[in-house]
Amino acid sequence: MNSAPAPAPVSAIPGPLIVQSDRTVLLEVAHPLAEDARHDLAVFAELERAPEHIHTYRITRLGLWNARAAGHAADDMMATLEKYSKFPIPQSVSVDIAETVARYGRLVIERDDEGVLTLTATDSAVLAEIARAKKIANLLFEKRGDNSFVMQPWARGELKQELLKLGWPAEDLAGYTPGTPHEIALDHSGGFALREYQDHAVANFFEHGSGVVVLPCGAGKTLVGAGAMATSKTTTLILVTNIVSARQWRAELLKRTTLTEDDIGEYSGQLKEIKPVTIATYQILTARRKGEYAHLALLDALDWGLVIYDEVHLLPAPVFKLTADLQARRRLGLTATLVREDGREGDVFSLIGPKRFDAPWKEIEAQGFISPASCFEVRIDLPHQERLEYAASADDARYRLAASAPAKLDVVRQLVAKHEGERILIIGQYLDQIDELAEALDAPQLTGATSVDDRERLYQEFRDGTTKILVVSKVANFSVDLPEATVAIQVSGSYGSRQEEAQRLGRLLRPKESGLPANFYTLVTRDTVDQDFAQNRQRFLAEQGYSYTILDAHSLDAAAA
Repeated sequence: MNSAPAPAPVSAIPGPLIVQSDRTVLLEVAHPLAEDARHDLAVFAELERAPEHIHTYRITRLGLWNARAAGHAADDMMATLEKYSKFPIPQSVSVDIAETVARYGRLVIERDDEGVLTLTATDSAVLAEIARAKKIANLLFEKRGDNSFVMQPWARGELKQELLKLGWPAEDLAGYTPGTPHEIALDHSGGFALREYQDHAVANFFEHGSGVVVLPCGAGKTLVGAGAMATSKTTTLILVTNIVSARQWRAELLKRTTLTEDDIGEYSGQLKEIKPVTIATYQILTARRKGEYAHLALLDALDWGLVIYDEVHLLPAPVFKLTADLQARRRLGLTATLVREDGREGDVFSLIGPKRFDAPWKEIEAQGFISPASCFEVRIDLPHQERLEYAASADDARYRLAASAPAKLDVVRQLVAKHEGERILIIGQYLDQIDELAEALDAPQLTGATSVDDRERLYQEFRDGTTKILVVSKVANFSVDLPEATVAIQVSGSYGSRQEEAQRLGRLLRPKESGLPANFYTLVTRDTVDQDFAQNRQRFLAEQGYSYTILDAHSLDAAAA
């Protein structure tokens, strides 16, 4: 009897990718090489759609330029596509990638021996093309030879923005002011040291001068900031999302560096301290009085040698304008995702700097530095009468009706009972919904109206286990360290925000002393815009390798067991 043929070796199996001439790339999720392909593809392509079987990526100009700035050549990107592609790469895609990547660095901003800023091109045709653009012509001062212009001294940031819009990203080699020296070192007592990937992030940042470091929530972005400060040894301005985050930064710097209480100031709505290391909130920097930015002087209060932007994907629009004037100062952006729902990723690229380091979430998880997490989407049916009300409502009212469906409360109760004894975050978008959840579960709530002192108290009670359940609004999305949280139940969110989904899962990824697994539940009302927005929210996490198990609310206990 003939034996069955041996299975083909993995290397002989057609790859999991289909590269198409419109720069989309299809990934076959069930393929044995899918995870490897996803990891390599994410360097330069962005996930657009993530249904069950085929994920769609798009190769964009900004993605290619970010990859190039992070040290990846066009040949490296083509090698990834060729390694995993099921069919030959369309010739138009190969040419587009090579030519797009080659645009980065064709224009260079430099400073001559006399300190004058110049824009130099590798060929005169490119320079002639951009000089004809009205917005750019106003930023240039005079021609210098065939391939160079003297720039307006104030135009460094604005010029980079305008060049990017024209498709000619400039490489900024004009250098940075060293700032006022201030001794800062990491405190290695107790055996503390930066992890290897944190060291690499700091080294890559300083090799290029300015830019963005992308790390998962819980992977120690604050420590990368501390490492950058210890390397630069200069006065530092740190911009953060809120006062709670400011105080967590302060505590971490006091713990992990040689900085003392006298070295670190808080500049917020409550305090106005300016010290060699000053931590300020975005809110205070964008506060207006009589139409003017009331605290703009903070940007020049000291000769800052380093400016750190925490959660750079949340940078308010006015801060981009202010940052355009900070181009002579070294800038470090920290984030878990470069996704911005307002489409201003290009401004992050041109004004803060390109991506300098990126560690995929699953890679850090595999090293044991963040906790593994399981994601569930629990689908809930609207009762008949509520379904009729939903159908008759205007488009702008439908999401709130679906997101705040009363039926979600019973599901929350079931999930809380299932995870009894664990530390559980229940997250909502609407204040009346948060009130109802807190009352039904006899749990404390935390919203934007909660005072800073009460927020810190509630967070600490949750950390030490005095409080097991905390009902929170979106104020807990960012920069909140709750390492022992093992369950998050997302009842409603900000429409289809991918960055919010990533941040909310991130609340669970800190390594846990309990050893318990992390479970992230999103409650979604079936056949409504709530379900449509959920698919969009999940795109970024799908790109990082997380999948959602769909559970039906009617059989929740059996399905989740």
